[in-house]
Amino acid sequence: MSLLRLTSTKLPAASNPLRVLTASQQYQIRTHATAIGDKAKGAPRLAELRKKLREEDAEIEEFVNPGFTKKLTHTEALELRETVVQGTKVKTTKLKQPRLPDWLKTEIPAGQNFGKIKRDLRGLKLHTVCEEARCPNIGDCWGGGEHQTATATIMLMGDECTRGCRFCSVKTNKAPKPLDPHEPEHTSEAISRWGLDYVVLTSVDRDDLADGGSKHFAETIIKIKQKAPHILVECLTGDFGGSLQGVETVAQSGLDVYAHNIETVEALTPFVRDRRAGFRQSLKVLEHAKKTKPDLITKTSIMLGCGETDEEVLHALEELRKVDVDCVTLGQYMRPTKRHMKVHEYVSPEKFKHWETKGMELGFKYVASGPLVRSSYKAGEFYISNILKKRKGLPTSSHPTSTSVEESL
Repeated sequence: MSLLRLTSTKLPAASNPLRVLTASQQYQIRTHATAIGDKAKGAPRLAELRKKLREEDAEIEEFVNPGFTKKLTHTEALELRETVVQGTKVKTTKLKQPRLPDWLKTEIPAGQNFGKIKRDLRGLKLHTVCEEARCPNIGDCWGGGEHQTATATIMLMGDECTRGCRFCSVKTNKAPKPLDPHEPEHTSEAISRWGLDYVVLTSVDRDDLADGGSKHFAETIIKIKQKAPHILVECLTGDFGGSLQGVETVAQSGLDVYAHNIETVEALTPFVRDRRAGFRQSLKVLEHAKKTKPDLITKTSIMLGCGETDEEVLHALEELRKVDVDCVTLGQYMRPTKRHMKVHEYVSPEKFKHWETKGMELGFKYVASGPLVRSSYKAGEFYISNILKKRKGLPTSSHPTSTSVEESL
């Protein structure tokens, strides 16, 4: 910004009379004024920025699979092309965004445990999916909740994902930062410091790495087991680009639960997930993990409220049992921001209860189904840890609201 100077009327007598100003002729004189030619200097930079924005707009198609060749409009990018309402297919642009029901409203996160975990994470430069994915349970998990057991899901390999699923709020970058070689050590240090008995590790997708980050994942698990052998480790992995070798590397690293999410029903997968993901590919990941280590517990998660039908949900559950998946969680899809896919409906707690019952009937060892249930929510961790402890002949934990899960093992 140019500087301004107020010229005084009291000038020396020897001054040039042409420069003397009377009181009525006082003006603010610009001293460092911008020259006309200076504007031209910013023109190339502005043109370069516009070109970059146009290129980024074109590249967004790499991260979204619309299921058809025509380019999406801004409106279509936020919703499915069509869905099912009372047995009839309709355009989703005709549907109004439903209001958030009372059963999905949660308290603002706070508390001593919440603050401690957040400080430890920042100090060790670690990321959590709890923050990146804007999980509604973060206050309950980090704060300890009713059972006073604080948990957090560590997200490995940075906070930038090479994929761009339409439901996920994790940052997207096709060329993310290099892996932090100290991350496995920092992660194991943080986990041992918290004194947990069950921990969940997850990661962004790293299609830019030859092995998809599977060796980094395995190294972290090994270090955790070295520092604290008693800790049960669950890993929620990506599909490693379909590489079964990557799946095998993680499955043989010493973890206790191998999780990989199918996210939605098969019919909606091309519209909801990144184009490089696939329903069948995800089934192969879960199947190979079980074949690699038969006593490994396998787990997956499904979002409801994206426009799926009951028949499609049942089909997904049946396909999961065909590849011997042990545990499944079902939760409500929550739109992270207005830039993400719209919610088709808020599924009632009664419907979630229905799917819990149906899942147990199909033979799953554990089913967590509810509006606020997430793939790494600690309620699921409690029951799965009891499954693992029972297998190892260790005493199981008591739970005031336990159900007949143990009887079904």
